[in-house]
Amino acid sequence: MLYQIHEWQRSFLGPLSYFAQANARMLNDHASPLSQWPGVQRMAAGFELIHRLGKDYEKPEFGIHSALAHEHEIAVIERVALDKPFCQLKRFKRFSDDPATIEKMKVDPVVLVVAPLSGHHATLLRDTVRTLLREHKVYITDWVDARMVPAAAGSFGLDDYVAYIEEFIRHIGARELHVISVCQPTVPVLAAVSLMAARGEATPLSLTMMGGPIDPRRSPTGVNNLATTQPLSWFKNNVVQTVPPNYPGHGREVYPGFLQHAGFIAMNPSRHLSSHWDYYQNLLRGDQEDAASHRKFYDEYNAVLDMPAMFYLDTIATVFQQFLLPRGLWDVAGERVNPAAITRSALLTIEGELDDISGLGQTQAAHDLCSGIPPKRRAHKVIEGAGHYGIFSGRRWRETVYPQVRDFIRKFDRATK
Repeated sequence: MLYQIHEWQRSFLGPLSYFAQANARMLNDHASPLSQWPGVQRMAAGFELIHRLGKDYEKPEFGIHSALAHEHEIAVIERVALDKPFCQLKRFKRFSDDPATIEKMKVDPVVLVVAPLSGHHATLLRDTVRTLLREHKVYITDWVDARMVPAAAGSFGLDDYVAYIEEFIRHIGARELHVISVCQPTVPVLAAVSLMAARGEATPLSLTMMGGPIDPRRSPTGVNNLATTQPLSWFKNNVVQTVPPNYPGHGREVYPGFLQHAGFIAMNPSRHLSSHWDYYQNLLRGDQEDAASHRKFYDEYNAVLDMPAMFYLDTIATVFQQFLLPRGLWDVAGERVNPAAITRSALLTIEGELDDISGLGQTQAAHDLCSGIPPKRRAHKVIEGAGHYGIFSGRRWRETVYPQVRDFIRKFDRATK
């Protein structure tokens, strides 16, 4: 019922938002005589803010059409390499007409970026992908909004997530692949590679794990505490909703994006309130650069997706309540997950000093579990002054984290070595 109430609210706010947008444009148009009225700037800024607060935020585009690779600006085409009901494996294919650049790109390492399925779209890693394209062939997991997946496609749980990662690794080719997992997928990625290693399959050349809850018992954060202070039944009864009839996934149980977004805002409401007030003030001052930065951030931040309820509840129970991975008790589709079976893949873990989502030590725990990887093939980095998002996006990612990731990958890449 809560989902239906949200849809009614959205139906009401939609026209109001468009009305506010139209008024803002009309009052800001210098060709309009209304733009000369006293106090019109305040009215226009107010309408613009109402529009931003009430509008529906759709999934953003990656928008990566070119990249700087080997000191040349080259074209980039986004392609679907593998299409699954709950995820698209996408490839960012680079093109150049410079023979020297083409030869260099041929030996660039192949990287699979595993994006989190935790509320936001994979486009949150746009900066990660754009930076990697400088010297890598890049794939990414682009998870589908569960409300858009017909119920006939079946359920999707944590075991299915692990199976998807295995299939993607095999499709690209493990013997030439490096995997980078960001936040939540560090756990299923480690499980997938562990299972492949235990079966004797080829595993990726390297694993880079960034800010993930490998062992949430270490330095627990507010996110971890919420999961441990409530029983699984509380999450099922309070946050799981049924997709209403106006979506292809009608009848599917999900953890709705609008509830996740409310949780994101509740973690730091004063910061968001201040940000919107600053946006209003920037519009009054005519500071279009700062206003554009605000719009760019919230276009991404406010765009959320529904998660399959089974996957969400599996993750709460397996990762955050029972800690099955670090305890060595996790079974996936009847197979025991044993990270010690990994011997071929190199391991790099990265944590942010100020990460308030995955605390210090949670990702580093992978080294204790992956005892089969020789110490000379492992590394751990703590990025000073970095929060959760800073380790994969923004200036600190580009200038501090990426060079270390790039060098680690090159060290263990077969072609570039």
